[in-house]
Amino acid sequence: MHLLQIQNITKQFSNHLALDDVSFKIDKGKIFGLLGPNGAGKTTLIRILTRITMPDKGEILFNGKSLTEKDLENIGYLPEERGLYKKMEVGEQAMYLAQLKGLSHQEALKRLKYWFCKFEIQGWWKRKVEELSKGMQQKVQFITTIIHDPELLILDEPFSGFDPINANLLKEEILFQKEKGTTIILSTHNMASVEEICDDIVLINKSKKILEGNITEVKNRFKKHRFSIEVEKIDRWHEIDLPNYIELISQTEKPHSKIFDIQLLSNVSSNELLTFFMEKGTIISFQELLPSMNDIFIEQVTHNEESRKLKAKSINF
Repeated sequence: MHLLQIQNITKQFSNHLALDDVSFKIDKGKIFGLLGPNGAGKTTLIRILTRITMPDKGEILFNGKSLTEKDLENIGYLPEERGLYKKMEVGEQAMYLAQLKGLSHQEALKRLKYWFCKFEIQGWWKRKVEELSKGMQQKVQFITTIIHDPELLILDEPFSGFDPINANLLKEEILFQKEKGTTIILSTHNMASVEEICDDIVLINKSKKILEGNITEVKNRFKKHRFSIEVEKIDRWHEIDLPNYIELISQTEKPHSKIFDIQLLSNVSSNELLTFFMEKGTIISFQELLPSMNDIFIEQVTHNEESRKLKAKSINF
């Protein structure tokens, strides 16, 4: 079931078209990657989702109904630009923000104590925000984003400022929130994180949606018929002629085997590749190498840019 339905959203600022007829859906309980290069329109879309601004055209449905101000009570938003007051004490500010989310003083204190202990920052309660590192401030702001158990979390570059240990801690917490049934929108340039935790993605470039789908389905859609095969007991490899349907990309020597990175012509089955190597030695492992989300991101954005330039030239001609 869909928690959010973004329907034909268009937003124009002066002479800049930020979003152009963008539509997609986000399923309940999923981690959804909102991707795109700088200036693509992601921040504008997030601002529309949080009703900071309104679309010129289109509609957003939340649980099947038009998104309203009341729905913001069920949304937690962690912006890329952090908004903590540097001169306030950490605990005082956390309490203030928690109560803004509708929690009583007693309930806010109870939940904050739990989260501060869980994130191992209980010793910072009486310290000023300005005394905290960027990563520590990030922990505090993340806590105040989820303190009211929102149905939807919108996280804009949540791993910024974190060292690997704390980034992993946050990643585990995001996955825990998903297990609880929370729907999460993750906007980030960190494609490794997208690949690791996202279920579905949409890619926006120059105000338009250019790609969407399930992570696994997207990676399979753009696979290049590339394989890795490890073979042992193979002698005089360099004297063997490769058939013309196999291109050797690289090979790695091991004490008793070799790993071959192979490009296979698209009209040739992997069975033919296996048959060829089975005649040369014993196969230890065989796998298809799917493109990374980083590779797909670069390829699709570059292709989209080139298509736009060609279209512009043809119009001018």
